[in-house]
Amino acid sequence: MSSASTPKQKATATDSPTLDMLYGDNVPISAKKDIMGDVYCKVADRYDAVSDMISMSMNKRWKQRFIEQMRPMPGDKMLDVAGGTCEVARRYLQYQDTVNHDTTSSVHVVDFNDSMLQVGRRRMAQSSWMDNERVTFAQGNAEDLADVPDNSVDIYCISAGMHNLPHPERALCEAYRVVKPGGQFACLEYGHTDMPVIGQICRWYWDTGIPFLGQVLANDRVSYERLAHSVRTFPHQKRFAQAICHAGFHLPGAGYELYQWGMMVAYIGSKPRTA
Repeated sequence: MSSASTPKQKATATDSPTLDMLYGDNVPISAKKDIMGDVYCKVADRYDAVSDMISMSMNKRWKQRFIEQMRPMPGDKMLDVAGGTCEVARRYLQYQDTVNHDTTSSVHVVDFNDSMLQVGRRRMAQSSWMDNERVTFAQGNAEDLADVPDNSVDIYCISAGMHNLPHPERALCEAYRVVKPGGQFACLEYGHTDMPVIGQICRWYWDTGIPFLGQVLANDRVSYERLAHSVRTFPHQKRFAQAICHAGFHLPGAGYELYQWGMMVAYIGSKPRTA
């Protein structure tokens, strides 16, 4: 397979092909951040249970596989965007501790939703990682990481967060800005299943099954409808891989790897060393 191409110059949010139009819903893009913020405030305390429900209990396996495919190096500094509950951060530090036998690596967790960050802080409160300041937290916007310097992180990671953003292409440009030359871009995101029968089942599950479960389990059909709709209207993995490359990253092979026929998609690439 040929590698996904990388442009000669870094893209900017203003010249990149917009992904906004691909959402195809009747919610104004400008309102998406506030709408999804309200959804995540409501589900923060049970977010991992929600993720398990949405993924049919595959969520934890996907995230573990994602970390293993990243193959972080000892001492790596990871920026975990939209990582509020620390499910990925915890797995990253466990990998560093047990596989690399490293105690110098760190992760900085950024999330736009303070309720999600509070969950992460509680989970990490008694860990040696907090005591040693290997995990830190900040509230921030993936589309404007103003507090993160240029070329400062070894790994930019975002898991199931891109679909919530009003302008994913802006987040990609910010990711490119903050990653060191030679550093890694790692994105795990819900995808589209192209196999006809399985695809139909998945679409039914998103459109009907998840809102129904939200009503039964949490008495909140509307939040779960919005969450499911945000996922269903996210661009196809082929289009999103093109946007990642347009931002300046190199993606090997086809540009992504499908988990469970495309229910989840891993995009793991790099910023050119000459950038």
